[in-house]
Amino acid sequence: MHKKKRCCRLLKDEKVFKPLAVPMTELKKEYIQPDEFEAIRLCDLDGKNQIEAGVQMQVSRGTVQRLLTSGRTKIVRALLQSHAICIENK
Repeated sequence: MHKKKRCCRLLKDEKVFKPLAVPMTELKKEYIQPDEFEAIRLCDLDGKNQIEAGVQMQVSRGTVQRLLTSGRTKIVRALLQSHAICIENK
């Protein structure tokens, strides 16, 4: 399956957030994809609705909704289960 191209702001480097005092080698990791991060940024930080975010990312509103759900689920799982959150920049 080929993923449709999405307009996302690229991060300078991969970003990792982890619990204090636990080495990365001991942590499970939750990987946030660039399109998931962009959808969360546009909707939760910039206050855009899903339609506006979809226009900016050049995807459907339904795609934005799926990206928000998957990205937020990964973040909450990582926080509750003390996993590292890795935001990829690919």
